[in-house]
Amino acid sequence: MSNQHNDCLFCRIIRGEIPAAVVYRNEHVMAFRDITPVSPEHVLIIPLKHIATLNDLYADDEAVAGQLMLAAGHVAGILGIRESGYRFVFNNGRDALQSVFHIHGHLLGGRSMGWPPFPGIATEHG
Repeated sequence: MSNQHNDCLFCRIIRGEIPAAVVYRNEHVMAFRDITPVSPEHVLIIPLKHIATLNDLYADDEAVAGQLMLAAGHVAGILGIRESGYRFVFNNGRDALQSVFHIHGHLLGGRSMGWPPFPGIATEHG
């Protein structure tokens, strides 16, 4: 597939060079289980096109961005957490702890969650 980088971990997963527990795939996105889950259900949803960060999304990526959002609800249904609730979190950049520079959303669920997501950090907005 074009628009991929040879040295990108997620591009290698997309090409099948690295195994992954795939939950869902269509012509735009792929969802697979995180190898270090932080909740009972933890799936990464990525575009098949290599886009390093959310800041690298452009107008012609609108369909890809929409597919990521649509896939979240679909994957939540597959996992059985659509009705009970889930989070869909994107880390963007080093300060946000983005570790793989290929945009990806973390779909988290399967347990009750608190707010703020990081205890001990006060926020002005709920």
